[in-house]
Parts: sequence; C-alpha cells; structure tokens
Amino acid sequence: MSHLARVPWAPLVVLAALLVPAFGSRFYTFVANDVVIWALFATSLNLLVGYTGLVSFGHAAYFGIGAYTTGILMKKLGVPFLLAFPAAGVLAAAFAQIVWAICFKWNEVTGGEQGMPEVPYPDLAWMGRLPWLDGLRTSDHFYLLTVVLVALCLFLLHRVVGSPFGRMLTTIRENAERAEFIGVHVRRYELAAFVLAGAFAGLAGGLFGIFNRGVFPDFAYWTKSSEVLIMTLLGGMGTFYGPSVGALALILLNQQIVSYTEYWPFVLGTILVVLLFGFPGGLGGALELLGRRLWRPRRA
Repeated sequence: MSHLARVPWAPLVVLAALLVPAFGSRFYTFVANDVVIWALFATSLNLLVGYTGLVSFGHAAYFGIGAYTTGILMKKLGVPFLLAFPAAGVLAAAFAQIVWAICFKWNEVTGGEQGMPEVPYPDLAWMGRLPWLDGLRTSDHFYLLTVVLVALCLFLLHRVVGSPFGRMLTTIRENAERAEFIGVHVRRYELAAFVLAGAFAGLAGGLFGIFNRGVFPDFAYWTKSSEVLIMTLLGGMGTFYGPSVGALALILLNQQIVSYTEYWPFVLGTILVVLLFGFPGGLGGALELLGRRLWRPRRA
C-alpha cells in the first residue's frame, strides 16, 4: 500500500470545504456550494453508470423532484428543513420521468414556466449562536450545513458501493448474463440501483433549490442530465471520488471560460474532448495514477 493511500483524504477535503467561508469571499463560497451539491448529484449517477453499467438520460428528473419537493414543503406548507430535505429523497425515489411535464402544467403548485422563486433558507439561527459562526452570513450557514449533509450522503454511498450489494452491481456491469446464470436476480438489483441513485439525486436537488433561491422547470430538463453525465465521465466512471472531481473541474472551467468569451460551449466542449481522450480513466484516474508514481516506494 502506498503512502498516498494511507492519507485520510475524505476528512481533509471535508475540513477544507468547511473552512471556505472563513478564508474565501462570498463568490468562492457560492462556487464551493455549487460544487458540493453537484458532487452529490454526479456521485448518485455514478452508482448507475460506473458501478451498474446503466445509463440514465433522465437522471435530472430525480434532481427536479427533489428540488420541487423541498421548495413546495418549505415555502407553501411551512415544513421545517429537517423534514423537507429527506422528503426530497423519498419522493425522488418514487417518481421520476413524468416530473418535467408536471413542472410545466401544474401552475397552482409549481408555478409552471415561471417556476417557484424565493424558496426560503432553513431556520439556521441556532448556528449563529455557535462559536466562530456568529459572524457569518445566512448563506454561509447554509453552505456549512450543505457540506455536512453531502459528506454524510457520500459516506452512505461509499458504504453502499463497498458492500456485497455494491460488489454485485459491479458483477452485473461486467457480465449481466453470467450473473443471471449463477442465480442473481439482475432486474431486481438494477431497480434497487435506480431507486438509490434517484433518492440521492433528489437530495441533491433539494439542496440546489434552496441554494438557487428558487426552483424552475429546467432543473428536470434533459440538459441537467447531460451536465451531470459529463461530470461523471470527466471525473472517471467507476471511481468513487471521480464524479466529485469532475463536478469541481466542470464548474471551474465554466466559470473561467464564460468570463472570457461568449462562445464558451464550443470552447468547453473542445477542452472536454481533449481531456477525455487524454485521460480515458477521467481526471480521478489520472490523479490516482499520478499519486502512485509520486508515492511509489523507491527500491533500495
């Protein structure tokens, strides 16, 4: 085992993320909040694409369901965040593909094409009474809450992919026919993977609706599915932390390119093609390979 593998990267990254409001400007906290939520969304898709070998181009439906669930419960019904947030995952796991049509047609509830602006922040006054947090803004408090919740979700997803269930998903990805032959109920495992991925995507959507301060129909449109798929491919399918790296890379690239040219989709697409051809295993695989070379024990 290399020295790099023994470094507790996950806790260090979480700690660094929690310190962003203390050292960064409001802009960097905003970008970091965006990255954290999209990291959870991309990791939920990776459970399907990377570990089960299934591709869902409707994954944004779960994201949109979670966003609307949290937005409706908190704004229209006054439900506290502690109940509205898990409800996003539950409803996203239950309903998916028809959500985009509902977002447009159910004007009384969703606001139709105009969406649902001004989704409130959860009541985080208790955070202002904690040491070192009393001087932070409400948006900073929500960011810190987001980091903690996403870290917990990623921990649960990591346990899932490392469990016998997760190893069975990998077996199905490698050879579904062989898995069926040895007695594995492949469809049941695939359904369970869709439900789990949808639930965590819904939780990401619930956080994004509050972060965005509004919920709109394009949250459930196919372009959101393509965005998160690009993040997963860019970061590295089948590597657990790859989608999070892909989310960070894509959002930062987007921020930089937009500030220089209006033709950012073309430039971004070119960069992505070069990266994907140069690093077939994604950025996560490239970082892992670089780490092995740098930390490889030297022979005497």
